Amino acid sequence: MLGDSGRNGSEGSDRTLQYFGWMTLFIYLATPAGALVDIQTSYILKNQLHATATPISAFRLLTGIPVYIAFAFGLARDQWNPMGLRDRGFFLMFAPVTAATCIWMAFSGFSYARLLIGMLLAMTSSRFVAAAYQGLIALVGQEKLMSGRLSALWNVIGSVPVVAGAFASGYVSDHLAPTDAFFLVAVFNLLIAALALWKPASVFGHLYEKPQARGTDFVGNVRRLVQHKAVYPAVLICFLWNFAPGSATPLQFYLTNALHASDSIYSYYNGIFAAAFVPTFLLYGFLCKRVSLNKLLWWGTIIAVPQMIPLAFIHSADLALVLAAPIGLMGGIATAAYFDLAIRSCPPGLQGTLMMLVDGVLALSARAGDLLGSWIYNSDATHGFTYCVIATTVVYALILPLIPLAPKELIATRDGESSPEIEGGVAQPDSF
Repeated sequence: MLGDSGRNGSEGSDRTLQYFGWMTLFIYLATPAGALVDIQTSYILKNQLHATATPISAFRLLTGIPVYIAFAFGLARDQWNPMGLRDRGFFLMFAPVTAATCIWMAFSGFSYARLLIGMLLAMTSSRFVAAAYQGLIALVGQEKLMSGRLSALWNVIGSVPVVAGAFASGYVSDHLAPTDAFFLVAVFNLLIAALALWKPASVFGHLYEKPQARGTDFVGNVRRLVQHKAVYPAVLICFLWNFAPGSATPLQFYLTNALHASDSIYSYYNGIFAAAFVPTFLLYGFLCKRVSLNKLLWWGTIIAVPQMIPLAFIHSADLALVLAAPIGLMGGIATAAYFDLAIRSCPPGLQGTLMMLVDGVLALSARAGDLLGSWIYNSDATHGFTYCVIATTVVYALILPLIPLAPKELIATRDGESSPEIEGGVAQPDSF
């Protein structure tokens, strides 16, 4: 057990972190929604198929549908046991399907319809893989009392493809053939299937036999999800945290139009911004074993509320790049704490459903926030971006009154510390 202080507990913890480290890396590299495929499909549509901005935007909107309804894939994960292998069955079944779809797209010849159909199929199958991964990491986090460490690991490893994509986007578009991108994603999906053959006891030993893993029938699971009070503050906090009206399109237009920076500056800013999260993710992995989640939620949010304010005072692209690092540093503790809260908030047997609900909410809130930010930015030619920064700060501040709504017993403990109230309150399926 990872809550033990002995040698076996430490070794088990290391093996668990090793397993999820590799799985997280492959999951993020293998997703068709990642920068690797997104960059190439956008250039295929623009340069080879001569699509304008509107069809490209429509393509991204339509292929994102599986992400928006991600909770449905999570619910399928919690109800279905493919090949009798639970989460490993999802990896073994759907990662090869995603790989085969990417290979088909590479060989089928490019057209708008074929790309759209292929991407929808790849996105759909990859959501099953994501549901199994997120449900598994949440279940292990709950049972092994290591939600904080797994949250830190998840965010650190997940940042690698984001940072690499931001800095390498220009090189990729110039030097990587469209078919190569699809082949690479196919390879990473096959690596997920290969990793699913590994069954470390520290992760899977008696994993599905404990109360946290037990669900009930479909109706009962839906009822339990709706009645689980911890769900609501966790989901709302994640929604507000990703609803940032000034951080995407308005910032891109402000840098390129108002400050006359090159298009690459926005990519570099995002790369530095994402990379700067990593040190505070690592700090969270250290602090979560020593400080309660309640304190980390408050500390992280208070630090993060003014995160975007420095952007209101930038007057050059170089200054924006300099400020990207401290701005990113301010958001790391909050991000890790919110994922930690989401993991702890999962109802028994519904880890996939809640984590994928959060996944879908993050995607929807990002698009909604960007849409609002674009409207605010265009509303005033002189101060539009400043208003976006103010709006983002207000939205982040709204997280503060939500923290007390999280069940006290859920956030009162440190990582690795058991809570008698939670252990005694783990619901059995037949109680619903």
